[in-house]
Amino acid sequence: MRIPLTKYGLPQVVVFPAIALAVMVVFPLAGKDFLPLWTIVLIEVLLAFICLWILTFFRDPYRSPPSDKNLLLAPADGRVTDIEIVREDSFIGGDVLRVGIFMSIFNTHINRAPCSAKVEKIIYRKGKYKNAANPQSGRVNESNNLELIRTDGPQQRLIVRQISGAIARRIVCEASEGRVLTGGEKFGMIKFGSRAELIVPARENVKCLVQIGDKVKAGLTPLVKYEVTPLRRK
Repeated sequence: MRIPLTKYGLPQVVVFPAIALAVMVVFPLAGKDFLPLWTIVLIEVLLAFICLWILTFFRDPYRSPPSDKNLLLAPADGRVTDIEIVREDSFIGGDVLRVGIFMSIFNTHINRAPCSAKVEKIIYRKGKYKNAANPQSGRVNESNNLELIRTDGPQQRLIVRQISGAIARRIVCEASEGRVLTGGEKFGMIKFGSRAELIVPARENVKCLVQIGDKVKAGLTPLVKYEVTPLRRK
C-alpha cells in the first residue's frame, strides 16, 4: 500500500517527527518533578499536533487530471489572490494573464504542470521572504520560473513560477530543461507556506475560469481555457 507522503519532504518528514516523538518521551520524565501536570499535558498535546501537522503538510494525494487539452490546470493548491494583465517581455513577449495562488501552511504543497508542455528553461532567482499572500512578493521574493512550451495546440509559451514566502525557505524543482511534462504531473514543491503563479499570453481565445478568492487544487482545477473557434463549412 502506498504511503501518501511525498519524497520531496525528505528529510523533514523523518527528522522532525522523530525529534518531536523523542521530546514527547523525554519531557514528561524530566519535568514531572518541577512542572505541574497540566503544563506537561499541554506541551505533549502541542508536540503531538506539530508531529501530525508535519506529516500532513507533506501529504501527496492521488490526482486524476481532466483530459481536456484546452485547459490549463492550477499548478498549486490554495486560494486565488490576484488576477491581472501585466507585461512579460523576457520569455512570452507581450501582455500576459497572471493568476496568483497563495498556499497556506495547511494546503498540499505539491506543484504540478498546468498542461502537457516541454520545459524550455528554468530560471532560479534569489530574493526576499515576504508574505506570499501579497501579489508583490512575486517580484522580490526567492523564485523559480519554469518556462514552458505547450506540446498541444495552441503551442504557446507559458510560465509557472514557484515563489517562497515568509515561512518557506526552500523551493524544490525536480523538472529539468528539455523534459516534457504531462498535464497534472508533479515536478516539485515549496516547503512551509508559499505562492505559485501561472502566466499565459493574454489573447482573445484565452478565458480565465476562476475569480479572486476561489480555492483551487493542483492538477484538478482549471484556471484558464483556450476557446477553440469551430471551423465554418463553406
